[in-house]
Amino acid sequence: MTIQEIQEDVDQWIKTTGVRYFNELTNTAILMEEVGEVARIMARKYGEQSFKKSDEGNDLGDELADVLFVLICLANQTGVNLTEAFGKNMEKKNIRDANRHKNNEKLK
Repeated sequence: MTIQEIQEDVDQWIKTTGVRYFNELTNTAILMEEVGEVARIMARKYGEQSFKKSDEGNDLGDELADVLFVLICLANQTGVNLTEAFGKNMEKKNIRDANRHKNNEKLK
């Protein structure tokens, strides 16, 4: 699937199953909540925190997909074409960071 197709699928789902988009502020809060769930898994799986019984069954892929879903909702409701935005962002990174990371002693 392309990013555009994903944006269209999410929009269709919202309009048929989700009834309507939550407002932008609510979706921003939901996005932060979903990112927190990703952080929780990362802290336990790759960090120093231990798992709790309530963490059992948490799936990183599913949580990342939740983040992506809400991010796409925000893009859709604010009129952002993520394909175009991502393309421009990669151009910016390619210009700005052409040698930055290669010259970073910390990465060697």
